[in-house]
Amino acid sequence: MDMTPEFIALAGTLVLALVQILAAGAARTAELGAKWNAGPRDGNPPPPGPLAGRLRRAQDNLFETLPLFIAAVLMAVVADKSGALTQWGAWLYLLGRIVYVPLYALGVPYVRSLVWMAALAGLIMVIVALFV
Repeated sequence: MDMTPEFIALAGTLVLALVQILAAGAARTAELGAKWNAGPRDGNPPPPGPLAGRLRRAQDNLFETLPLFIAAVLMAVVADKSGALTQWGAWLYLLGRIVYVPLYALGVPYVRSLVWMAALAGLIMVIVALFV
């Protein structure tokens, strides 16, 4: 099976997920130090600072819709429902998720929510394609 445009967008989303995991971890390590990161992490650490907290919440937010996106893309390709709707939807989801991270990290309100809605619209496009 070839790498379809939807699969390429999915692969990009998986890379983004890894980047978000590493960024959130790096921000938390910067706050608590390498010794904490390498240690057993016993006890209750202090709450995360603004940047580490935002990066973690952005990561959590991606993980809420990522399983749906993975399933929708796989179903669309396997069911031979790929087309303009799935391709545009997959890329809109990925690009929206990429733009969302720095907006969240910087604490930008409203625009961040609009970008989130654009990514959600991309996911919905892929799901709708399964039924048309």
